[in-house]
Amino acid sequence: MAMRKYIPLVLIILSGYTFSSELRCGWLQNPGPANHWITDRDGTWDISLQGSYSSSGIEKLKDFPDDQYVRTNGNYGYGCSCIRVDINTNEKKITQIYSFKVLPLERCQSDKKLPLP
Repeated sequence: MAMRKYIPLVLIILSGYTFSSELRCGWLQNPGPANHWITDRDGTWDISLQGSYSSSGIEKLKDFPDDQYVRTNGNYGYGCSCIRVDINTNEKKITQIYSFKVLPLERCQSDKKLPLP
């Protein structure tokens, strides 16, 4: 019986976490060393921030083909992709990366709900 009073507390604590992976598609940006994030219809999700944070599974992010990558600063830039991930919605962070797929640049460019990088 005493455990019942803790159920709402546990639900509140866990409300910021997702228990199943999600597919996030949008602009995957790498503007500098160890900085990665993806911007989709729901906002920007941190993947790694230099000296601060790095998602588990980040090694699954592969290089984009040259014709599907926009260079903005030497080798750094952005491309269009989908990644299957776990997220922390409260902190807008990717906590785990399961897979990565390159999409044509045109797919993100033509999505009116997706802001430009």
